[in-house]
Amino acid sequence: MTVIAAASLLAWVWLLLGQGGFWRTDTRLPPRETPPHWPSVAIVVPARDEAEVLGLSLPSLLAQDYPGRAEIFLVDDGSTDGTATVARDLHTRFGGLPLTVTSPGEPPSGWTGKLWAVKHGIALARERTDADFLLLTDADIAHRPDSLRELAAAAESANLDMVSLMARLRVETGWERLIVPAFVYFFAQLYPFRWINRPRSRTAAAAGGCVLLRSSAATAADVPDSIRQSVIDDVALARAVRRSGGRIWLGLADRVDSVRPYPDLAELWRMVSRSAYAQLRHNPAVLAGTVLGLALIYLVPPVAAVGGAVAGAWPLCALGAAAWLVMAGTYLPMLRYYGQPLLLAPTLPYTAALYLLMTVDSAVQHYRGRGAAWKGRTYARPDASAQE
Repeated sequence: MTVIAAASLLAWVWLLLGQGGFWRTDTRLPPRETPPHWPSVAIVVPARDEAEVLGLSLPSLLAQDYPGRAEIFLVDDGSTDGTATVARDLHTRFGGLPLTVTSPGEPPSGWTGKLWAVKHGIALARERTDADFLLLTDADIAHRPDSLRELAAAAESANLDMVSLMARLRVETGWERLIVPAFVYFFAQLYPFRWINRPRSRTAAAAGGCVLLRSSAATAADVPDSIRQSVIDDVALARAVRRSGGRIWLGLADRVDSVRPYPDLAELWRMVSRSAYAQLRHNPAVLAGTVLGLALIYLVPPVAAVGGAVAGAWPLCALGAAAWLVMAGTYLPMLRYYGQPLLLAPTLPYTAALYLLMTVDSAVQHYRGRGAAWKGRTYARPDASAQE
């Protein structure tokens, strides 16, 4: 056990120093200047059963203070709750940017619903506009009035083909405080922002809630067609753009917020488990390695610290406590970013254990035929879909 605790501590030293500073939260929009000509932007919003949150998100898009031309295309993806009607009513009430509400019908075999809606929205935008950029943003994302202006200025100033912001998720309930900051922390650990933002890096990821994509880069990457089966579409999008030679950037948001509530553990559990096994490429061996890795990195330190103290095995206790301390220290910046009590930092092993169980549950649901389920749709593995 002492050897295992030592391995856990070494792993944390590596994560602290060698994993791209994933724990830092200062990766914000790059330096930007006012462009000589503001690019035109088509805002594409895929929406499926989003009537409940549109009243908080769509007015923020309609009210964008953008000096250039911008137009919104909201794509109703087979909603049954009156999403399209709510969107039109909001535009009538608030005015603002031009809004087109459309529906593509059910997605054909081999497409996820969101990407089919995005394809339809992009096609319609190209038919009606000559937009230089596409802003792909989810229906539960609210933007500050200067959000689009700052995104466009950053893309133009740094000559970026894709600028993506990790929206600040809602943190109000007890479960949200426990789960949500850790969700972003784990994402950054898996995809360190600084690595993503290096021009020649092999690491690529995005945050699907807010992606400003140059139209020419979308054409070069053949998106969304080239990623039409992807359940984790934001990471797939970033990889496609990078493979085609595009320059990508990802950071934390100051002007973009998610308004979707996750009031209880069940909702948060579904959010994570619906795509966790897809992230592991539906590979049992990768799942086993992930479970062992999570246990070594997150569960061994508190077990060693407490167990060593109880048993009087002080070297074991010291190794576990040191690893736990480093772990908690790396979590502090994320808690500050979300405005949460720093006393939550030592609870990260407990949250990690929940994520471990969510990941295992995702695999179980997949093999029961209920994997990657979202709002009434269930998606098989891409290779399985291709054979249908």
